Amino acid sequence: MASENIRNGKPPGGMSPSEIVSMLQGAGLRPTRQRQQIARLLYTDGGRHVTAEMLYAEARSDRYPPSLATIYNALRDFAEHGLLREVALYGSKLWYDTTTGPHFHYYVENGETLFDIPPEHVPQIDIVAPEGMRVAGVDVVVRLEKL
Repeated sequence: MASENIRNGKPPGGMSPSEIVSMLQGAGLRPTRQRQQIARLLYTDGGRHVTAEMLYAEARSDRYPPSLATIYNALRDFAEHGLLREVALYGSKLWYDTTTGPHFHYYVENGETLFDIPPEHVPQIDIVAPEGMRVAGVDVVVRLEKL
């Protein structure tokens, strides 16, 4: 079920330890203790948008927290193997999204928050690629400010 959701771009939620191991193996990743620990943080509650620093702060409460470098490496590996979607924002901020399928985002600038735009609010966009090319994807981030 969790692997099927990931293939369809939907975030898995409430995964058991054995489902996490299966997900990692199915993506071609070795299920190390650190990767399982990071996957548990990412996928226990379903769809999430996190930065490496946010995940590191959460992981610090674990008995054996991974280092920030380990989290960066795991997030990169997860993204390269299709388990996460990278969302690059202004400056050097890189967010990771557990929903890997096509969708758009809101970004609250003064709140440092990224979240999905509900599908019913997303306009249809038909972009024609130049000859000899194809559109690989369309990333839209709507920047918001609090009033």
